Amino acid sequence: MDWYGWNGRILTINLSDGEIECFKPDSHLMHDFIGGRGLGAWLVYDNGHVDALSPDNIMVFAAGPLTGTRAPASGRISLSTKSPLTGTIFDSNCGGFLGSELKRAGYDAVIIRGKAPDPVFIEIEDEHVDVRPATELMGRNTKETTRVLKHKGRVACIGRAGEKQVLIAAVISEGVHAFGRGGTGAVMGSKNLKAIVVRGTGEVPVYDHEEFEKQRSTINRLLVASPTINKGLSVFGTPFLMKITSWMRVLPVSNFSKSEPEFTLDSLFASAINERYRPGRRACHSCPIACKRVAENGTELPEYETLGLMSTNIGNSSYEAIVEANQLCNDYGLDTISVAGVIGCYAAIRGKCVNDTELVELVRRIGEKDGVGALLGMGVRHYANSTGCPEQAMHVKGLQLPAYDPRGVKGLGFSYATSNRGGCHTRAYLVAPEILRKPKAIDPYTLNGKAGHTKIFQDRFAAVDSLIVCKFAFFGAGEEEYANILSAATGVEYTSEDFMRAGERIWTVERLYNLREGFGRADDTLPARFFNSPVEGRVIDREEFQNTLEEYYRMRGWDEYGIPTERLLKELKLHEYVKDRGI
Repeated sequence: MDWYGWNGRILTINLSDGEIECFKPDSHLMHDFIGGRGLGAWLVYDNGHVDALSPDNIMVFAAGPLTGTRAPASGRISLSTKSPLTGTIFDSNCGGFLGSELKRAGYDAVIIRGKAPDPVFIEIEDEHVDVRPATELMGRNTKETTRVLKHKGRVACIGRAGEKQVLIAAVISEGVHAFGRGGTGAVMGSKNLKAIVVRGTGEVPVYDHEEFEKQRSTINRLLVASPTINKGLSVFGTPFLMKITSWMRVLPVSNFSKSEPEFTLDSLFASAINERYRPGRRACHSCPIACKRVAENGTELPEYETLGLMSTNIGNSSYEAIVEANQLCNDYGLDTISVAGVIGCYAAIRGKCVNDTELVELVRRIGEKDGVGALLGMGVRHYANSTGCPEQAMHVKGLQLPAYDPRGVKGLGFSYATSNRGGCHTRAYLVAPEILRKPKAIDPYTLNGKAGHTKIFQDRFAAVDSLIVCKFAFFGAGEEEYANILSAATGVEYTSEDFMRAGERIWTVERLYNLREGFGRADDTLPARFFNSPVEGRVIDREEFQNTLEEYYRMRGWDEYGIPTERLLKELKLHEYVKDRGI
């Protein structure tokens, strides 16, 4: 068959024996799981039960059918694996140009398995694929590694944190784009894999160019017309959220124990940052939004999550220290949300804020796995348990919470609890309707109706992460527009209902994986603090939460224990793929 959108080629590399193969995936698999996160979810599920840091675990770098095309905001690539931090199935995606380069090289995905006997890096240039020695790169952080290798193509690598298998280590692409959360860098380090370098010279085949350009223009018009994009993200980047979340009293303070910091936030607001730094804009492949910000000297500036969690949540008022800590995290290859979260836990347990100098030093010690940094690098759950203070760990399923207090955005909190990868705001991204009031406003202070909203948004963004495009594009366009451009790119007819159904299929496979790993209803919850300790007079009612969880299970077609039914598997065509229901 002729492939459009997809290349119809998946590369597999076994680092244990150096074997390199390329195979053609079944077309139905690609149609049903789209690509990106969906393809990765299926491949990780099919790989069976493994230890996350063993050679048996796989890493799947997967692009989507829109990656490498001119589709707006299509510059992302997904990385799927089993998380050593949480034990759950895990995917992370990052922007930049790595994904488009992989597609132009002729591949939809790269599956990496095994463990190299000595340090190596993978070099891909179209049909030429090599596993090369990386001994001379060891001990170097990501920026230096990228500088050494970038003449060969786009680089994704680990720093010293990944080499040392720090459980909150990330894989960093092009020096600034992170496959964050979950310890992806530790998995890469466990395989003795320092870097992947990709160069592609081909073109991504598109089925109907005229229709594709028509749909592309429609999406671009919707993005330009969105105030959240053209007056928020494009002007200020993600830090524009700081003023909104502080006004709503949902910005985490003192490890999620208060609603107001003891210092003024004026210098941390996006308008003040823009005035002081005059930052430049940086865009990913085919992105009109350009939300990344860099200082005049080229230093990357922190995103909202990093800014919120490294300031009020740990008691630090210095923006300059946050900039330095953010850059250091990227260089060592560390997830900034996890680093900031575990430092917030550390500050709460010792009863003392973390100042600017200490923040930077703690990041360095985590990256080096040095002293207290070795404990902090195990993540917030492990660290809190090791100190005898598990109640101070703000996490779901072992994953540190992002920078929104769920007592004031209850739907977002419910989406943390039910997330397949743990405490994460991007699984359903209810930031959009509850905080930014897009695509329409919903009441953030109630759980009423949130079972349905959570399911819909989880399914939507499972599909979005499989196309794979940026979630920010959905402040303007929606599933109908992207279903249309997906159809034009691939020649496979997708309706918006097909698109959402694919998202539900992907979500269900991830749930089945976690069930098989021992997760269940008891894990679909939040830290006790949010049920027991009011902030601004707000608290999550435990009975209402449990009722919402039961409603959510019913809407998903799961039983009372959160297990997908046989009927649902048949409706989603998953009985053709899955071996069991995880029980």
